[in-house]
Amino acid sequence: MIYELRVYQAVPGQMAKLQTRFRDQLPPIWKKHGIHAIGFWTTLVGESSNHLTYILQWESLADLEATWAAFMNDPAWHKVRDEGERDGPIVASISNQILTSTAFSALK
Repeated sequence: MIYELRVYQAVPGQMAKLQTRFRDQLPPIWKKHGIHAIGFWTTLVGESSNHLTYILQWESLADLEATWAAFMNDPAWHKVRDEGERDGPIVASISNQILTSTAFSALK
């Protein structure tokens, strides 16, 4: 098992739209593709309170690449993205890391 840590920096004033996307619009599309989210967080104390952080779980790098490619090409995702950004972008930047568990991690 591997994990993908993704951090989205919302455009100022757009965090509510970004959270709506992840809470209401993406789950059915992700379910269709077998994308499994471990959890979502916002920053309470730290560099920026304008970050949405989440972790995805994958079987392997090959699983991540194939599944993510299928999702990115899904017309349902394009519709959600385009409608959500009709008045301008809601995401300023995205960073991600692919993580592997240590022998002493609670998540394997």
